[in-house]
Amino acid sequence: MSSWKQIAACTAGAIVIAACGGGSDNSSNNGGGSSVTPPTTTPPVTTPPAESAISLEVLSSQPELVSGGDARIAVLAPKADQGQLELWLNDAQINPTLTASADRLEGLVSGLKLGANTLTVRHKTRGKLDTLTLTNHPITGPMFAGPKQEPFVCTVATELSKEPLVDTTDPKYYAVKDAANATIGYSQHCSIDSYVQYYYMPVGGTTHSHYLLMPTDGSRPANIAKTTLTDGRTVDFIVRWEFGTINRFIYQYVMLAPFGEDPTKPDTTLWNRKLVYHFQGGVGFGHYQGGPDRRAGLVDAIGKGYAIAYSTGNRTGEHYDMIVGGETALMTKEGFVKRYGVPSYTVGLGASGGGIQQYLYPQNHPGLIDAAIAVQPYPDMVGQIPHVGDCELLEYYMDVTDLANDRWTDDIKNRTLLVGLNAEESVKNPYFGLQGFLTNVRMATGSTECRKAWQGLTAGAMNPKFDADDILKKGADRMNMAAFGDIPFSHFDDVRNIYGIGADGFPRSTWDNVGVQYGLQSMKDGKITQAEFLDLNFKVGGWKRMSDMVAEGFPYNGTSSAEQNKAATIPGYFDPWGSRNMNRWNPATPDVPAPRTHGDLDALKAMQRSGLVFTGKTDIPTIDWHPYLEHKLNMHNVHQSFAIRQRIRHKMGNSDHQAIWFTETRNATTEFDQTPMAFEVIDEWMTKIRANPTRTVADNRPERAVDSCFDKDGALMAKGEGVWGGVLDKQPRGACTQAFPMYGTSRIVAGGPIEGGSFKCALKSVDTALSDGTYGSWKPNAAEIRKLQATFPEGVCDFSKPDQGAPS
Repeated sequence: MSSWKQIAACTAGAIVIAACGGGSDNSSNNGGGSSVTPPTTTPPVTTPPAESAISLEVLSSQPELVSGGDARIAVLAPKADQGQLELWLNDAQINPTLTASADRLEGLVSGLKLGANTLTVRHKTRGKLDTLTLTNHPITGPMFAGPKQEPFVCTVATELSKEPLVDTTDPKYYAVKDAANATIGYSQHCSIDSYVQYYYMPVGGTTHSHYLLMPTDGSRPANIAKTTLTDGRTVDFIVRWEFGTINRFIYQYVMLAPFGEDPTKPDTTLWNRKLVYHFQGGVGFGHYQGGPDRRAGLVDAIGKGYAIAYSTGNRTGEHYDMIVGGETALMTKEGFVKRYGVPSYTVGLGASGGGIQQYLYPQNHPGLIDAAIAVQPYPDMVGQIPHVGDCELLEYYMDVTDLANDRWTDDIKNRTLLVGLNAEESVKNPYFGLQGFLTNVRMATGSTECRKAWQGLTAGAMNPKFDADDILKKGADRMNMAAFGDIPFSHFDDVRNIYGIGADGFPRSTWDNVGVQYGLQSMKDGKITQAEFLDLNFKVGGWKRMSDMVAEGFPYNGTSSAEQNKAATIPGYFDPWGSRNMNRWNPATPDVPAPRTHGDLDALKAMQRSGLVFTGKTDIPTIDWHPYLEHKLNMHNVHQSFAIRQRIRHKMGNSDHQAIWFTETRNATTEFDQTPMAFEVIDEWMTKIRANPTRTVADNRPERAVDSCFDKDGALMAKGEGVWGGVLDKQPRGACTQAFPMYGTSRIVAGGPIEGGSFKCALKSVDTALSDGTYGSWKPNAAEIRKLQATFPEGVCDFSKPDQGAPS
């Protein structure tokens, strides 16, 4: 399985600067809070004071969420009083450099101690006027996300050619080398001093891969391209690229810069005062710092004067702890504001996991971003785990348990009747060539989205013995990995601060399929028989407890010729389903149903209240864009946009701030990128909001900020109310709905809601289900009822009631 990590190392032309994010000050230790519930944050309010009123504000963060020993502050004060003011920090007068305007003083206050600090503004004749408590946390974290994950493999040496700063004598941590390759100490937090490199876009360059390093001798290349800013100025396309570490992850700040600027005194005259926070996707399970990404140099945005902020801690290819991710984003934006100033607005951008973050963080941390361009999003990651965990169970049932049933191989589309996700004969099953070597296995030639896109994610998320990201190998050269003891690898271990540890010593898991009636809707629609429905649910089983799981077989250890030979010659080694870790039906005891899996109720409750689940709480301008890829069995299935919309409507009452866009890709030579248009629309939207602050977000939406679909060349096909009719309502199918077929998931086929978010369903007895219409027109006979009761002794899902563990 791949984590889709793309990295770019930048090694030349480095200039060390004094900037936020370094790890050498007194705040680079491991102190700070340990609460794992993310605080709700609101943006700093900048309001001109009334005449003679004087007050303090923190501009770079909330007062209780300061990090790194400094904060950008403002003193709101009339011009006439500004010369009479004094700032005091912890009862000592300080003299920071402040920039004055008609109604305020603004600048950086440094020298904060860890913990609470008292900042006071005093008037020389009127005495104390206002006081703020600033709670300072270490630049390495944590602020609220809880104890740091260990081991944690540093990458600054391999990705940036920068040795991390020595911060410990413990030899189990990352060895720090000198120029002679001798170990001079060890790094627990992987920190580096921040530094700047300069790049330029050459004439004819169009993408982030075309950037070139500026010469280190100070000369000006003759082939520097020009770019036009949003204010109409045409300037050299030269980019300041700042690197450093915050919260143990590598950050990047990127913006245009004039030729020859002093990097210790950045010139921001080419910045349009708009910030893009670039979130990225992938699937990762922690323990890894990650690498910088040249994609943070967004050409279309930077060329217009936008600044970019990015952190490897906000790439889900490194981890899926959205509490750590939110903390990292807050700290990274804080660092940007401290160095470069307050943006007029911040817009998020990112795909997949980068889209998830743009829904979760506005819910958890209002004010972090002011608008969102969420590309190929899901509502959250944890909501994918239930049906992704079903994928291998159902594929195994069709390939092995029910191999005598021709329908699973005669027509690949029949598999959609169980998995819900799309299936295509044109997307070939990569393992079909091994069919001749396998006994008791009968696979289809085509694939489902389960097979093409999601295979391996169950093992990665749930099997502690599967090191999906090769962390042991990555840390072997510079760390004593054995000194950390047994290292369990899984999503649940990655986020153990939320899920907690069970009595067996393993993280508590939320995965549950008790009462789930797989294929229910397909049976009610007459697309599978009642006998097939009964057999499936009797035999499908579930997943073992983490403590009982074993190492995976082929192809989890690679697909080399040697591994393929083992798959063909060693019975049971071929196991793309991870079946060795399933609670399987046993043909030797045919009357005993395969056991289902119980999710841990305490873990479910903790997850629901933690901020890992998107409840629908968001009110910022949002463009939700999907390039349509269902035919490719791409994992970014498009119904997810409507799962998100339904949650928003349940929580907020309406979804008037969200526009859903699809773009056609079928028969396209190159997939059209709708994000430049999205930037334009968001900018129009934010301009209207700033001009009309008393109007609602919906009232300020521009003409193009509406539901729309586009052809393969990006041309509008249809827009406005009703284009997605029939998806979330019973209206006639809209123009866009008709043009873009959508699929579901195994849990939707089992009767669950389109919005997902059901982790451990409420249960009702089989007798109740038989009488309340659950089975449609089917009237089971006595033998069939006995089989249902044997399969579901605790009852079946009642999706009309709140989930078990859901907040009351």
